[in-house]
Amino acid sequence: MMKKIVVVDDHADIRRLIRMTLEFEDYEVHEAADGESALRLTRELRPDLLLLDVMMPGALDGLQVCAAIRADADLSHVHVMLLSARGQARDREAGMQAGAHAYLVKPFSPLQLIDQIAAQWAAG
Repeated sequence: MMKKIVVVDDHADIRRLIRMTLEFEDYEVHEAADGESALRLTRELRPDLLLLDVMMPGALDGLQVCAAIRADADLSHVHVMLLSARGQARDREAGMQAGAHAYLVKPFSPLQLIDQIAAQWAAG
């Protein structure tokens, strides 16, 4: 069965880059441009993985979306990988506290992204 991934970033060019990277693999890719639509899409599609930008405009940033998903028992299977330009230890710490499984610092290479996703599947 094809794994479902939701890519959440307010920059369309970043979403496009990630989509192009993932289309080489066997993934069903969906996109959201903000936290609210990300949460709605996640509840609707129940993806295997959420690639979630931390800093986004609107009512919900990536950390809040991640925490909301972790608080929802129906979504406990969803892996969350945070994507952020902020790579400080305290930023990673905030991501882990929100319940993320992984934290990838921008800019990252397509290969780094594929490797990180593979690591998520391996970790179960």
